[in-house]
Amino acid sequence: MADNDCRANLITLATPLFAEKGFKGVSVREIAGVAGVNVSMISYYFGGKEGLYGAVLNEQFAVLQGVAEIALMDTDPLKKFEFYVRGTVARYRLNPYLLRFYTSELTNPTPCFATIVKPAIQGVVKTLQEFFTDGLSHHKFREGLDPTDTALALAGMINFYFLLEPATGELVDHSPERDEELIRHIMDIFTNGVLK
Repeated sequence: MADNDCRANLITLATPLFAEKGFKGVSVREIAGVAGVNVSMISYYFGGKEGLYGAVLNEQFAVLQGVAEIALMDTDPLKKFEFYVRGTVARYRLNPYLLRFYTSELTNPTPCFATIVKPAIQGVVKTLQEFFTDGLSHHKFREGLDPTDTALALAGMINFYFLLEPATGELVDHSPERDEELIRHIMDIFTNGVLK
């Protein structure tokens, strides 16, 4: 197996293990066993378990860079929020372990939190703040709302929806076929609230 293939294979196979058991719950031997390689390969490619975990987190949180690309679009701030919502729903569909890494790192941060997770999350929140500030300056949004609180409320609404999926499967259809309806509901709640 080529070096790049072995390295990528280790990341791929370690991802569900770390997502399910957390950083401390997975041993180097377990990862090596699943990958069918010698334990020393993890040190060779990553410098140890923490390096492999960092590589997994880098791959998982790299998908958030797409939010910064939305900021570069020449479109209405509300449309940028919609692109963010669409992108977030798609991210969770394509990266089923991402939310586990979010919650794991937020509740039991590893050394990777400060260097990988926190900057990625802050980047998203800052970008959403910019969308809202831009909308305020063009009188698109209601005055008096704090851009940071607004950004966190929107991000929280979407993230919490997916976080609760295991507990709410009997209450709501979480299938991808319903994504357009979900996006429409999130945007409606975000823009119009719930008051009549």
